Amino acid sequence: MKLPFFNNKQAEGFVHYPNDTIPEHIAIIMDGNGRWAKKRAMPRMAGHKEGVSTVVKIVKTAVKCKVKVLTLYTFSTENWKRPKTEIEFILRLPKEFLSIYLPDLIANNVRIEIVGDREKLPAHTREAIEDAMERTRYNDGLLLNFALNYGSRHEILHAMKEMFSDINNGKFPLEELDEQKFSDYLYTAGTKEPDLLIRTGGEKRLSNFLLWQLAYTEFWFTDILWPDFSEKDFLQALEEYRNRKRRYGGL
Repeated sequence: MKLPFFNNKQAEGFVHYPNDTIPEHIAIIMDGNGRWAKKRAMPRMAGHKEGVSTVVKIVKTAVKCKVKVLTLYTFSTENWKRPKTEIEFILRLPKEFLSIYLPDLIANNVRIEIVGDREKLPAHTREAIEDAMERTRYNDGLLLNFALNYGSRHEILHAMKEMFSDINNGKFPLEELDEQKFSDYLYTAGTKEPDLLIRTGGEKRLSNFLLWQLAYTEFWFTDILWPDFSEKDFLQALEEYRNRKRRYGGL
């Protein structure tokens, strides 16, 4: 039996797009939690907490839109430079999120995955995510990727080491190396590259996020801080994507 992931009120006025105009894979840089809190004279942690509420709203909307993959930049390899108390707070949030919403996600056919170097994550974070991955492994609806301890340069270097190890061990000759084979060594192996990147918070940079995968992705930037980002804003990004023509270097 499905849990009420959407109630009737949420469904009212929802825009239904043809399936061929919905981006299959959406990646989001969720920026602005700290500034949202600062504007309200609140501690930065309050912004991160409020940001989780936005994650819930956007995941629900992605499910409703029949998006196939949603990748959320949750914690980067550079974020270890932040104060210890903030790091510890952020890395507790995945466990809190899943403890509340995992049954609902399971009931709505969402599959959980992680991209990044999970071995360096705290045990409680890693165990919560891995438990969710196991419990949702057979779901075939929305793939919800949490980019945790993720950095694209680290990912590419890791992929190169693994790839050249396989070449040196005779698993395949260097002459067979192409873009697809290299992609198979990335954390996102087997996942379609993003069609749309959304970045909130006003910055217009990639911040070491999916550098290989975003080669032909459409970008959508907004000044809206992540805790204020709404379902309506998400749909606006989809509408703009729908009106773009993707040429992939052609005419």
